[in-house]
Amino acid sequence: MTVESLGARTEAAPGPAIPEGPVRFAVLGDSFSEGVGDRVDGAWRGWAPLLADGLSADGPPAVGLASGGPAPGARQTVLLNLAVAGALSRDVDEKQLPRAVAFRPHLASVVVGVNDTLRRTFDIGLLARRLDRVLADLAAAGAVLLTACLPDPGRMLGLPPPLARPLARRQHSVNAVVHALSDRYDAVHLHLADDSWTEDRALWSADRLHPGERGHRAVAAGFHRLLAARGLAHGAPPGREPVQPPPTRAESLLWLATAGTGWVLRRSHDLLPQLLLLAGAELRHWADGTGTEPVDARADAALAAALTATMGR
Repeated sequence: MTVESLGARTEAAPGPAIPEGPVRFAVLGDSFSEGVGDRVDGAWRGWAPLLADGLSADGPPAVGLASGGPAPGARQTVLLNLAVAGALSRDVDEKQLPRAVAFRPHLASVVVGVNDTLRRTFDIGLLARRLDRVLADLAAAGAVLLTACLPDPGRMLGLPPPLARPLARRQHSVNAVVHALSDRYDAVHLHLADDSWTEDRALWSADRLHPGERGHRAVAAGFHRLLAARGLAHGAPPGREPVQPPPTRAESLLWLATAGTGWVLRRSHDLLPQLLLLAGAELRHWADGTGTEPVDARADAALAAALTATMGR
């Protein structure tokens, strides 16, 4: 596994070369990979097109399956972005994976799990099995895999500790599964959960949950560096500095009052009651002197069972 954070990296030996011809890059996941937070010409762009532009030295990427496609023998990148805002691991497994495999990608990124942590039905064992199946099928199709771990949303939103801790446990479990599976499938893995990422507000958009343009560029540059170390990126690395003007304070406040409020309302009917129950359980443990040890132990046991079941096969 090749690993990089924003502060340090470990480089692996170069991997297998991509065959001659167009480089096919499939992107699976949720709003993080759809590009939310980086709007260009009225549409989301994000890190994936920025990375695709630097994979080949023969020109910019062709987005999607454009008619005709690149000329035979060209080293252009063909990008198929299947990521959709709100996607769960189930959506990636059942809806995005079949289309990605049919695309026969040389590279495939899979970043998913945050939305799973925001559901009362969160099940780390089920998520691990789904993610294992997705990565296994893409690897079997010949794709080099790209993965990332992400910060927990409670920390990014600045929730009070009793509400933030349950989300932190869940995201920790998701990241542990991603790390284990990334190692199994020799994925190019990007660490985005460390302090250098979470504490730099310049990387984040107004919603505090998605990268802004600077953040998406940092993600693209991180993946590009790792792929170049494997001999899989031949174009110029993405620029780090934003090109689009940053949103004004008025635009940010408008987003939070409209789209941001809608985001909270759509999830509150499912997430908030569950968080309140989990927070109440923590407060009861604090009251009887046991602190967070019982809930921590249950989360650790569930994660251990998920890893044993998934990695032991």
